[in-house]
Amino acid sequence: MSDTVNGVAFIVLALVTVGGSVMMLVTRNVVHAAFWLLGVSVSVAGFYMLLEADYIALVQLLIYAGALAILLIFTIMITLRRKEDAIRSRDVSASAALLAAVFFAVVALAVVGWTALPVELPEQAPDLVTFGEAMFRVNGWVAPFEIASLVLTAALVAAVLWSREGDD
Repeated sequence: MSDTVNGVAFIVLALVTVGGSVMMLVTRNVVHAAFWLLGVSVSVAGFYMLLEADYIALVQLLIYAGALAILLIFTIMITLRRKEDAIRSRDVSASAALLAAVFFAVVALAVVGWTALPVELPEQAPDLVTFGEAMFRVNGWVAPFEIASLVLTAALVAAVLWSREGDD
């Protein structure tokens, strides 16, 4: 693809991602916020496609857009008792604004102070067997992946139990 097409695609994806993120934060309806999260996840997969990381784009679509966002939407829909429960209040507090300003300052300092490190790429991309060996070795990525899945499952169970508290 030409650089112009990649630039236009990047700008469109960036606008969709930032716009969806902002809409997810400002919408008062939690179901709508979950759908905005789904849109952001799909646009991030588009970024991976631009980087020619097709496998990561597919994983992004399957895990985040296909599984996590849909699970979140179903969880919200199952645990809502009344239509009014889906509406969040707009509590703007000074502590939240201060926390946002501190977070922005830390990120801005990190971006300003960042310098790119020289990276040497391998002669050829590793094949699937090499990837599998790296994934499943003793210090590989399976344990963190499984821990993350357990944390997400525990969070889902806790959310369901928390929402049903008081039903006697």
